[in-house]
Amino acid sequence: MILKIGPSRQKHLFSKPSRSKSRYSRLLILALPVALWFGYKEVEKSQVKPQAMLVLGGSTSALEREKLAAAMARQHSNLPIWVSSGSTNKAYVQRVFAKAGVGPRRLRLDYQAVDTVTNFTTLVDELQSLGITSIYLITSDYHMRRARVIGEIVLGSRGITLKPVVVPSGIPQEPIEKSIRDGARAMLWVTTGYTGATLGQSSNQIKQQLSPFLLPKHKATRSKR
Repeated sequence: MILKIGPSRQKHLFSKPSRSKSRYSRLLILALPVALWFGYKEVEKSQVKPQAMLVLGGSTSALEREKLAAAMARQHSNLPIWVSSGSTNKAYVQRVFAKAGVGPRRLRLDYQAVDTVTNFTTLVDELQSLGITSIYLITSDYHMRRARVIGEIVLGSRGITLKPVVVPSGIPQEPIEKSIRDGARAMLWVTTGYTGATLGQSSNQIKQQLSPFLLPKHKATRSKR
């Protein structure tokens, strides 16, 4: 029995692949080296032994981060520890680490930072000057994604890699918009040296100065009385 294939079917069998498929193939070819490069960098980071610990402060979970860092310090007795804008009670922080056997020479309490971006920008030059090329980054689970984005940019600009150490908190993950916003601020710092940290403060000052003029008229007349 001989099967006859009509002209329309013959055209379909011998037609060229669709443009969408060829485009997809090109994207895969382009993406493969990028994926391999990122994979190589992750393997490279895992083999580098951190030379210091960086603990990020946080209004709600600074103490938990400091306690975990103190526990880690027992296992890594030779590593210096930076705490960036941690708990406001410095004496208490020092006691937490002293109980873990961390002497004052290993502990550096730094309160220059006002947010996550400045946690890194205020210390990166000091870390570089000491020849540190890899650190343990200690922060809460909900905060780690944003901290890693910023750290990879700021520390990476000085050839410093980071190894994340997550502190459980039970707090929901931050929205990704925060990571995108602060990642852009980190890039701004790398290119211009400006962190954008004063933008929020400046806007609040302007609002306070303009508030008497922004009040409704009836409220303004009452205040005069």
